Amino acid sequence: MTAGLLIRDATLPDGRRGVDILIRDGVIAAVAPGLGATAETVIDAAGDLVAPPFVDSHLHLDSTLSLGLPRLNRSGTLLEGIALWGELKPDLTVEAIHARAKRLCTWSIAQGIGAIRSHVDICDDRLLAVEALTALRAEMAPWITIQLVAFPQDGWLRYPRAAENLRRAMAMGIDVIGGIPHFERSMADGAESVRQLMAIAAEAGMMVDMHCDESDDPLSRHIETLAAETVRHGMQGRVAGSHLTSMHSMDNYYASKLIPLIAEAGISAIANPLINITLQGRHDTYPKRRGLTRVPELMAAGVNVAFGHDCVMDPWYPLGTHDMLEVASMGLHVAQMTGVEAMRACFDAVTTNAARAMGLAGYGMAPGCRGDLVQLDAADPIEAIRTRAARRRVIRGGAVIAEAPARVSRLRLGDAAMEIGLRAGG
Repeated sequence: MTAGLLIRDATLPDGRRGVDILIRDGVIAAVAPGLGATAETVIDAAGDLVAPPFVDSHLHLDSTLSLGLPRLNRSGTLLEGIALWGELKPDLTVEAIHARAKRLCTWSIAQGIGAIRSHVDICDDRLLAVEALTALRAEMAPWITIQLVAFPQDGWLRYPRAAENLRRAMAMGIDVIGGIPHFERSMADGAESVRQLMAIAAEAGMMVDMHCDESDDPLSRHIETLAAETVRHGMQGRVAGSHLTSMHSMDNYYASKLIPLIAEAGISAIANPLINITLQGRHDTYPKRRGLTRVPELMAAGVNVAFGHDCVMDPWYPLGTHDMLEVASMGLHVAQMTGVEAMRACFDAVTTNAARAMGLAGYGMAPGCRGDLVQLDAADPIEAIRTRAARRRVIRGGAVIAEAPARVSRLRLGDAAMEIGLRAGG
């Protein structure tokens, strides 16, 4: 048989080298050295790292690429970003949301991203973003998987029509229930919002992903309620707490109690290094808090920790190209995870861990997994992070859907001409 795709001489994220990967009918059929197989398309990876695609487990597609509309965030704070988004809402259209999000998705695919979980604001009674992004989800499905979270940006209890809008969003095909307890009017309301939203999700059989404790306040402890409600409803493994930045300000004794509760509940922790380090600590002089949750400690306790990009050129963040290697690099630096295994764990945070947080079926590199892969201009995950490796090929269902050249500079130093790359081997 010659149908399908065969990749020769790949290096895998777990360190295996000289491995061949056979994809048939859109599914990985075999992974082993020296496969005695043929295929219609053969790729020589020449030792390059071949990994499952990147996964962005926390993004806001409805606001992406809206930077400067209607103005810029002058303070750089989370709260001004929320206020700015509120100013923009009346001028939103389905067409504009769809166009910006689709453009971002083309960047995502080129960057080797195979799946996105996007939070969608439901505190706009027109539900324009839900309409635009459910349509985009179907349109882009052949090339990228989009999972949508119903997100009450202005507060579940604080916004008068949030409950009605959530029911409508669920009927329109939203995938996940979201929340933002720290934005409610009181700590008690925040905890109550968690309880109500968890009950709705449990009854509907849906996953949950809440913006939780995105604050410098060490007394913002809604993740504790989320963990308790997860266990009470028997939803272990189906719930994520995003941001969790208040943990960077908590005393160590309380954190030593909280982290095991998160692990016991099987909650995924989704940190957003680029945005957390940018928005948090804005009221500090010196010393300034880092703004990122306790990533190494959570990982050491067995918590599934993923990294998300969160924002790309929007009211909260003026930068970004949707490069998950940049996200991994920022997480690595801020969390001081420079040991070999720690750096590899940061690569996992934007691949396998993020896929687990989203509950993606068929993700991975074993036979039977989807034939979705990315070939990187790197010899291993650490080099990929260090060099922001070019995505030589992006593969979806066994078909190459994006290609890029290796990053090489041509130098002329006097009479000498040479080509220089950033890989350790030259």
